[in-house]
Amino acid sequence: MSSLRRVLEARDWFYLLSLLVPFTVYGVGLKAASALSQFRGAGPGGLFELLLSDLLFDLGYALLWVGAFAVLRRGRARAVLLVLLHATTILVLLVQTAAYQYFKSTGSTLDYGIIALSLAQFGEIKAVIASEVSVLSAALLAAVVLYTAFGPWLFTRALFRDRQEGRPRLPVEAAGLALLAAGFITLSGMAGGAGASFARDGFVNVVITGLGYSETARFDLSSMPGVRPMETPTDTRLVPTPRTQKKNVVFIHLESTRAFSVTPYNEEIDTTPFLQELSRHSIFAERAYTTVPHTSKAIVSVNCGIMPNLTQQITESEPNGIPARCLPDLLKEQGYDTVMFQSATEEFEDRRAVAKNFGYEEFYPLESMDTEGYDRVNYFGYEDDIMLKPSRRWLMEHRDGPFMATYLGVTGHHDYRVADRYGVERYAEDPTLNRYQNEVAYLDHFVRNVIEQYKELGLYEETIFVIYGDHGEGFGEHGRYQHDDTIYEEGLRVPLIIHVPGRFESGRRVEGLVDHLDILPTVVDLLGYRIGGGDYPGYSLLRQIPEDRTLRFSCYHDYKCLASIRGHEKYIYHYGRQPEELFDLAKDPGERHNLAPGTPRAELKRLREDLLRWRASVLAAYDGARYR
Repeated sequence: MSSLRRVLEARDWFYLLSLLVPFTVYGVGLKAASALSQFRGAGPGGLFELLLSDLLFDLGYALLWVGAFAVLRRGRARAVLLVLLHATTILVLLVQTAAYQYFKSTGSTLDYGIIALSLAQFGEIKAVIASEVSVLSAALLAAVVLYTAFGPWLFTRALFRDRQEGRPRLPVEAAGLALLAAGFITLSGMAGGAGASFARDGFVNVVITGLGYSETARFDLSSMPGVRPMETPTDTRLVPTPRTQKKNVVFIHLESTRAFSVTPYNEEIDTTPFLQELSRHSIFAERAYTTVPHTSKAIVSVNCGIMPNLTQQITESEPNGIPARCLPDLLKEQGYDTVMFQSATEEFEDRRAVAKNFGYEEFYPLESMDTEGYDRVNYFGYEDDIMLKPSRRWLMEHRDGPFMATYLGVTGHHDYRVADRYGVERYAEDPTLNRYQNEVAYLDHFVRNVIEQYKELGLYEETIFVIYGDHGEGFGEHGRYQHDDTIYEEGLRVPLIIHVPGRFESGRRVEGLVDHLDILPTVVDLLGYRIGGGDYPGYSLLRQIPEDRTLRFSCYHDYKCLASIRGHEKYIYHYGRQPEELFDLAKDPGERHNLAPGTPRAELKRLREDLLRWRASVLAAYDGARYR
């Protein structure tokens, strides 16, 4: 006790402990809750290892402030110190709370890049945040912040009515405490190893990724000498041939729809009987994938036939933000009218500008539609049937064609508020997954409704219908939720059905690897045009898909993960955040058995460098220098 009193008076000890003990309990409690939900079989030793960084950080943080209190005991300097103490502690608590909530919602760790993107796009994502934060959680956080701001002062004042001023002491003890604090905080950043971002304290992980963010951003480009930019089809045109038929082209966008939840790909679930029947008389891609599991990125590949910019910035909405001529633009030159309908709000990710860059002449977002009688299905949109009335009006005016129309819906997107227009079934035990599966079932009705509308207007026989999922959705199969960074099959594999009335009545099943890049060349081939002035990287599904084809993918958020598939071999690289993974999809379609530990390091290095070179080449095509 005498040693403690040599450092601080009893009043100061009480003040600090009344702040730092609840601070530690709260932060470690959040981390423990996350760890127990994700690593249920870790055991006491494994749990301690996951909490070690938090404990070391909290110990170092406490010693830092004890030392500061020992040096600055009175006057204006102490007042400034108190403001810094409370402000810094509130900041750390907010970051730790955000890290907990982000992990709970997505299964991914929060880092500096995600925070920077969220602040830049706060106006767009505030509804997303609100949908994930319950009233109870918000009240708890408010109570924590209020206590941190005023609790220690109130309790100390009540207990120590007479202000005691200890004599100033030499800062020798304080210097020692500062060194110990620096050591513990440094060790907290090392706990769990460099590849275990979850094992780090949430605040420490944000700081570390912030300090290393620009360095990581430079890595992909500067360490890849001789990387050539991806070839971009900026001078292409459609050239008519004797086979040319100016049929209408319709894209039906199935938001957040994974192949596993659609009946043609999983007959154990009866969510989409209409798509099941339609697939038997259409081009049906058995192994179809997105390129990036995020809508604004995926639709670049769908409409423009190239890889999107592999950064989390929505550069596709910027002027000249897409280094390619997109299908709507190419068809306009051939006399087509073009339109995009969207059941989401216009401002979300600046979709009007994206549609304009694709070449759509007209754009009808949610704001142009009458919402009466329709249900909201998530925080930024209404059920997809809301597009049917404006679609009918537009088609009546353009029924002489030819035209290209896209129906970009949002039913299926998080936070899965089920529209009960067609009833609600029990598809899964988990309530969240069941709501999602019911939204997929709703989409089956929507596709039927669109096609029926074309039949009623006499447009069906002269129309090519492309029905695709933009990306999948995770529900904890691999600890990931939603889609942005779900790099596993549930996030990447999507339905793709191309229906051409009068053709493929017996069906055409495509067994090879297919992705969104193949949609543009397939539609051009179906219309009977050839492409002049350049090439697109995808393949027409009317032709043979190369057996040795390699598909490559990127997570949406920067430096989270990359993946490649060749044949049935799937490799995943996590930028050192967790061990790399290798799966045999033929034997292990659920990606449960990681083969990487038994694979030669040279082979893993080859796969890793292939992905990094690919990413560098895509970034270079989008003027990668600006992202260094």
